Amino acid sequence: MRSNQVPAEPEIQKQVKEQDFMKGFNRRTKKISTALALVLGTFINGANGEDGPNASNPLASVTNLDLRAQYFDLDGPERRDYYLDGAKMLTPELKFKYELHYWDTDVTGSSERDWESIHLKPIYLPQNMVGAMGEWKYKVAFGAELIVDFGNDDKGIGSGSDQISAFTGIALAQGHTVLIPLVQQYKEYSGPDVNTTAFRLIGLQSFPDSHMWAKLDAKAPVDWENDNEIPASIELQIGKNFSPGFAAYAEGLAGVGGDRSYDWGAGLGLRFNY
Repeated sequence: MRSNQVPAEPEIQKQVKEQDFMKGFNRRTKKISTALALVLGTFINGANGEDGPNASNPLASVTNLDLRAQYFDLDGPERRDYYLDGAKMLTPELKFKYELHYWDTDVTGSSERDWESIHLKPIYLPQNMVGAMGEWKYKVAFGAELIVDFGNDDKGIGSGSDQISAFTGIALAQGHTVLIPLVQQYKEYSGPDVNTTAFRLIGLQSFPDSHMWAKLDAKAPVDWENDNEIPASIELQIGKNFSPGFAAYAEGLAGVGGDRSYDWGAGLGLRFNY
């Protein structure tokens, strides 16, 4: 009968090829599923580990790279700042921070995009200036900053000034709370005059149970070159550590006072600790 006939040779080859394809497909699917499970395990189960020092504290002894984007409403015009914000511990006492900024703005009346500046900032964290005052632990820092402008101020991008600055600060920690007052002096060495003293207070609160943090950053720069104007601002950052090596955060920004340089802003960041 027809049901007892042996399939023709081409039909047998076709069936073998289909079986080989399905075996290969199943193997690939299993490998992909395993890889996805490992990745998800890294981000989900990794969050159950201890959170290390928070790179949102500029005086923390950490090595990280943040990819950041910020939007600013300039009371009509707008500005978007895309930048790399990283740090490397060169020695236990020497930290090197860097930033590279790219702007997208219509402050001149037309849309302009270009590189704005690069910032290079060595920070000295002397081990003999770490201690405790009652229940508060402290760490003192000294540093300098070189700001190189890329010369696109004709497009409304950057200040047109290359600057150098010096700063000092102290990190005060108690439990999961860190307070960081800083003062920094800026002066131009090329381009339009700059003479600014910036006062800054950072408050950082960690929430270990949820692996989250909140940061409040108040800045009050005094511009001695422009009638002692104070373009103050305040920033709120909320972030979460998804694993010891990865975190993400959102920011809300607001200009303060009549001399403010922007009305409001918002930002997003991805952080890679390594």
